[in-house]
Amino acid sequence: MQTSLNTSKWYDRIWAAFLFFTRLPLWRLHEPHRDAYQTVVEFWPLVGWLTGGIMAATLWFGSLCLPYSVAVLLAITARVLLTGALHEDGLADFFDAFGGNGNDRQRILEIMKDSRIGTYGVLGLVFYVLLLYLTLSALPPKLAALTILAADPYAKMIASQLIMMLPYARNEQTAKSHTVYRRMSIPAAIGLSLQGMLPIGLYLYYFRDLIDWQYVVFVPCLVMYFLYMFINKKLRSYTGDCCGAVFLLIELSIYLTIIVLTSLLQTS
Repeated sequence: MQTSLNTSKWYDRIWAAFLFFTRLPLWRLHEPHRDAYQTVVEFWPLVGWLTGGIMAATLWFGSLCLPYSVAVLLAITARVLLTGALHEDGLADFFDAFGGNGNDRQRILEIMKDSRIGTYGVLGLVFYVLLLYLTLSALPPKLAALTILAADPYAKMIASQLIMMLPYARNEQTAKSHTVYRRMSIPAAIGLSLQGMLPIGLYLYYFRDLIDWQYVVFVPCLVMYFLYMFINKKLRSYTGDCCGAVFLLIELSIYLTIIVLTSLLQTS
């Protein structure tokens, strides 16, 4: 018998999150009720434990038997395959939509829904992948792998705040995924925070003599604030593409911050 969102089990909602954010064929085992997909953002950082873990494992074990540059490229590829390039697609649409359309809200929404990719999207993806590749390649394998494990859930935790700060731009019928995320309750927000903060907390404790925790914690929040201000000014609402793009850009800011901090430590 179908259950409503209010009575659906917590594991049903978690299952829906893994189905939504990855391409794993978990639907063969169980298909949660459609309403459970409204809560997938509440477990987005938990999915990051898996996507970040597979990416980190690919990088670490790949570096043991392959040139490090190849291991980094394989790690990036592994996450793209695992997620079906869901977030990268959002990033491309984000760059296309906001690249040259001024404050035309309707045009921005139309481009985000268009499956075709334009010049801004191509350039944005190329620069993003190059920066991601170069930043991970600049870190030692162990540090890079552990940073991925911490950065993926933490960036998703921060990016998920977008659904609390802005209204959704469409309705369930016109949304690309036909899903409208619900705003989080206080218990859901606490759970989300634990999912994102636990990995980054353990990471910062482990590298407490190498990395200043304040920068790693607050620089991504600052990036989130400026992206929120930009999206709010242009769109006055958010879409799923915005969430995916914000996540990737925040995650990238974490890697860049780690590189700056470790470089300054080496030169001091």
